[in-house]
Amino acid sequence: MVARMPTSLNPPPLDGVRVLDLSRVLAGPWATQLLGDLGADIIKIEKPGVGDDTRHWGPPFAPAPADGGKADASYFRAANRNKRSLAIDIAKPEGVDIIRRLAAKSDVLVENFKVGGLKKYSLDYEALRAINPKLIYCSITGFGQTGPYRDRPGYDYMIQAMGGLMSITGQPDGAPGAEPMKVGVAVADLFAGMYASNAVLAALMSANRDGMGQHIDVSLFDCQLAMLANQASSVLGAGVTPTRLGNAHPSIAPYQVVRASDDYFVIAIGNDNQFKAFADAIDLSDLATDSRFETNTARVENREVLNTLIAPALLKKSVKQWLEIFATVGAPAGPINDAAKALNHEQAQARDMVVEQEACDGAIHRSVAHPVKYSQTPARYRRAAPRLGADTDAVLKSDLGLSDADVKALRDRGVI
Repeated sequence: MVARMPTSLNPPPLDGVRVLDLSRVLAGPWATQLLGDLGADIIKIEKPGVGDDTRHWGPPFAPAPADGGKADASYFRAANRNKRSLAIDIAKPEGVDIIRRLAAKSDVLVENFKVGGLKKYSLDYEALRAINPKLIYCSITGFGQTGPYRDRPGYDYMIQAMGGLMSITGQPDGAPGAEPMKVGVAVADLFAGMYASNAVLAALMSANRDGMGQHIDVSLFDCQLAMLANQASSVLGAGVTPTRLGNAHPSIAPYQVVRASDDYFVIAIGNDNQFKAFADAIDLSDLATDSRFETNTARVENREVLNTLIAPALLKKSVKQWLEIFATVGAPAGPINDAAKALNHEQAQARDMVVEQEACDGAIHRSVAHPVKYSQTPARYRRAAPRLGADTDAVLKSDLGLSDADVKALRDRGVI
């Protein structure tokens, strides 16, 4: 199930692009990891002795390094491969000077400080644009650079709530366990990270064409609103405010969790032909010609009646039996896997969706592979998630020309 390393001799698409990463936690690091997978050189700036917040977000923790160093939380490894870690204290003037010198040599800077938080260090967009007009400066915040909430902190959980997602997630009112529910991973952060990386790619194309960088303003709240997708369209286009439906779909039926003789599984019937195949497979062929169920619209309107008819039929066989039957007739269905089963699934293995990397201390890091397959420029896995400050000396010497004595002096003064 381990991803094969790319054999293409073509350089990765972002080869030669340098990204200065001043972000932490998830949205920013997720964006920069995506850019790193595509070949960009990611220089991650972290606070000396502390590092990214997610290094401490455990349990669970990764195994302790063989040299007795501090173990990082496994959370950190999810979003920080293909990066070099520099431990720099930007509260010190010398630290600010290092960041400014690196910014002058970078194509992209990604940060997720509070609005205006870097201005006091002269590391804001206007200050850095003056020394590097082509710099793409991506700011990721909870609510963006403008608006009445611009100064408020925004974490994924509260953004899922404020951005409408929790109002459509969870059991419906009146059902057991009914309450608004967050998604099991930090999707608001991940949405923002995806939008940020996409925006950086667009800005790089613009900069290559016009020779000018720009400031990219990414808001978790904005991205969450955009990701409401069809549910937002229901409000804006039809004046209908969606509500919680548990595992049912507001516009498709049957498209839900169902019970077999031994466990639950999912059916996802998306059109009338699939419903006919499904009805035939469960020995209820008449359902496909019943006026209450002939079309998807009719099935949605009569979903409760439909569920009372199909539920007893589905209890007659096991999940494994139903999945085999439905696969044969073309009725979409799937098991409800836990994360371990999903990562070990035969399809995940066939798609090389787990990658192993050897860290500088010899430890093996396993992570989910970059999910997009490129025929000519596959994702590269050059570096495992770094130890805090592991690359500080090397970058200061090779990229900024500092001597051993210079580096020692900075360390003695607590700058690095």
